[in-house]
Amino acid sequence: MDSPDGPEGHIRNVVIAGGGTAGWLAACALSHQFRDRLRITLVESEQIGTVGVGESTVPPIRTFHRFLQIDEQEFLRAVAGTFKLSISFENWRRPGERYIHPFGITGQGTWAAAFHHFWLDSLRRGTPSELGDFCLETVASRGDQFSLQTQPQVNYAYHFDAGLYARLLRRIAEGYGLRRVEGKIREVTQDAHDGSVASLVLEDGQIIEGDLFIDCTGFRGLLIEQTLRTGYEDWNEWLPSDRAVAVQTESVGPPVPYTRAIAHEAGWRWHIPLQHRVGCGLVFSSRHMSDDEARAKLLRDVGAPAIREPWLVPFRTGRRLKAWNKNVVALGLASGFIEPLESTSIHLAISAVVRLVQLFPFDGIASSLVELYNEVSRAEMEHVRDFIILHYHATQRDEPMWKACREMALPESLEIRLRAWRERAHAWQDPNELFRVDSWTHVLLGQGIQPGPPHPLARALADDDLRTLLASIRRPIESAVATMPSQQAFIDRYCKAGPEVWGNRPVPR
Repeated sequence: MDSPDGPEGHIRNVVIAGGGTAGWLAACALSHQFRDRLRITLVESEQIGTVGVGESTVPPIRTFHRFLQIDEQEFLRAVAGTFKLSISFENWRRPGERYIHPFGITGQGTWAAAFHHFWLDSLRRGTPSELGDFCLETVASRGDQFSLQTQPQVNYAYHFDAGLYARLLRRIAEGYGLRRVEGKIREVTQDAHDGSVASLVLEDGQIIEGDLFIDCTGFRGLLIEQTLRTGYEDWNEWLPSDRAVAVQTESVGPPVPYTRAIAHEAGWRWHIPLQHRVGCGLVFSSRHMSDDEARAKLLRDVGAPAIREPWLVPFRTGRRLKAWNKNVVALGLASGFIEPLESTSIHLAISAVVRLVQLFPFDGIASSLVELYNEVSRAEMEHVRDFIILHYHATQRDEPMWKACREMALPESLEIRLRAWRERAHAWQDPNELFRVDSWTHVLLGQGIQPGPPHPLARALADDDLRTLLASIRRPIESAVATMPSQQAFIDRYCKAGPEVWGNRPVPR
């Protein structure tokens, strides 16, 4: 393909098909980094709604915002944001039980043995405690407290209004020179020689040509699937939920600094507190609950008046066989979807955008870069998939869906991790994985999977030395939390948004 600014094969015109969170994340990052080298166009239609439920995040989003030079206080005020220290898992192992998956570091381990080995050995020696006692984020979550002024400092993510976030990213991207085109895509044309995408034809007849296309058209994958027939790997055999019904409610209390994930007989329900409202949704398996039953259950269980009608989000858990095919890179839901249980959707979109920035094919698309991008994308998705499967599989609930999950065959990659835990209390991680040893440990214990004997190094520590170690970890955590205000009080001082922020927010469909 010829570009007016460079020889054939060089990438100068980038076209982003679709807006929403993924589209504007890509627009923001590419225009920030490459505004002097690329012409970037984003095509979206206000008539096509977005899913609108990606409102909970994980801590790496803060690194991405620093990369984009986004001021935290301005961001939080613009998106009516709150802070997130953890996820509260309720009714997962059994109804009535709760555990917390925190974002911070738990305890203090050694190069050879993670902290949980020492903690497990302290239980064996008759010193009772909970693993969360040694994690600042867990202890702060228990009291609904938050602060940025403590030592040690908290590790945190955000809750925010997805529509307001897309609006903020659009404003930033357009400030860097990105061109937005309003319109529905009527047709995708392909190069007669190699089948790559040549242009988008809009309903009003506009033709948007490009060298590289980024597919952010959601589950339908207009370019990556409907045009290029890339193929999809379905993970429903391990992750039975395939639908969600979402609703927004009034706030009936101050926002807690965690996402609530509350299991029910056929899936689970999320509860995401923002400054001005709460985002709620019921994730469920259509084989075990009907749409009408899910809607009624959600409205019955949210415990607050709805401020808009619930909307249904069908989904198919899995991944596109290639995230990058020819001259199309799929982002967000177009590249695949792992259900929202651990709030990974926005993270996976950010990670993919950063990967594209690092491997950007200015001098033409090289097969080696495409293969590398796809391999890293596959490994990342499978790691997150295994972590989510763990929640479904490790349960003692007796309803049909949960019983089937407990008895199902697992991916070998997850089976190996579980064996290592059961035999030697070992929680493994690769260096680039999102979920670290601490995450695996809290969820494995919280879901009731008993560990094997801890590392021999822990047994070598004298009783007094082990007690001293544990006390030295708990003391600064307890002191830090004792000085923390409530999250509401901190937000009021740090980043309080007003009704002018959300008064004319675009409503997802």
